[in-house]
Amino acid sequence: MATEPLPPQKTASADRGAPVTAPEDAVPAAGSTGEPLVRFDKVVKRYGDHVVLDQLDFTVDRGEHVTLIGPSGSGKTTILRLLMTLEKVSDGVIWVNGSPLSHVRTPGGALKPAGEKELRESRKKIGMVFQQFNLFPNMKVLQNITEAPISVLGKDREEAETRARELLDLVGLAGKVDAHPSQLSGGQQQRVAIARALAMEPEILLLDEVTSALDPELVAGVLELLGDIARNTDITMLCVTHEMNFARDVSEKVLMFDAGRVVESGTPEKIFSDPSHERTREFLDAVL
Repeated sequence: MATEPLPPQKTASADRGAPVTAPEDAVPAAGSTGEPLVRFDKVVKRYGDHVVLDQLDFTVDRGEHVTLIGPSGSGKTTILRLLMTLEKVSDGVIWVNGSPLSHVRTPGGALKPAGEKELRESRKKIGMVFQQFNLFPNMKVLQNITEAPISVLGKDREEAETRARELLDLVGLAGKVDAHPSQLSGGQQQRVAIARALAMEPEILLLDEVTSALDPELVAGVLELLGDIARNTDITMLCVTHEMNFARDVSEKVLMFDAGRVVESGTPEKIFSDPSHERTREFLDAVL
């Protein structure tokens, strides 16, 4: 899918806190028909003099499953952390459903970096499953899943627990409601983490190398679960993985990253069978 950049607009560094000028014709209306769910518009992320993402432009449509591949250090996980508002953009704007993700509009129509209150609101739209499971060790499985829906979304306990039990059944852990994380295998803990992310009813699910911390014999089960979720729900998914067969099976679009830029974008069939860019061919030769 070709990415059509927004018309030129002034952007300013979120690190500097300066407002961003966003002309009306450059800004998608929130929820407008035909707009991508996610749009990276000339996004830059730097740490000091080191540029991790360099004028990044790409889009993700609603319900689309997109996999980010490329060598370590190419910026893939940084993209997910920016979407989760765990990091702030240095320049550019990320749009989600037509609204700026980590910026707010001033009365004059410019954009300025959002405060923590606005960022917390933005996070409600997005769920993330990390490489490490990040479960609360002092909480039983059920509470690990219900804590955020109750405290963040304001759900009542009965509703949250009913949904949590449904999700535990979905991930094959209906009998582990009262277990503590320490009583679960790595694969089971990752399944709980997936259920916890889904319990927040996100528009977008981010998956960051979710099998990298697992023993090899546990990987297939977690990938099968994620494949089932991709095939049987309409949730939008962005996945960073080195599991190329998984990327081929669940993705509608694959983005090849190198040095903070999209080197190549296309269907799994195109990227894995007939890549156009030499850097993509080199990477796939090394990992397949």
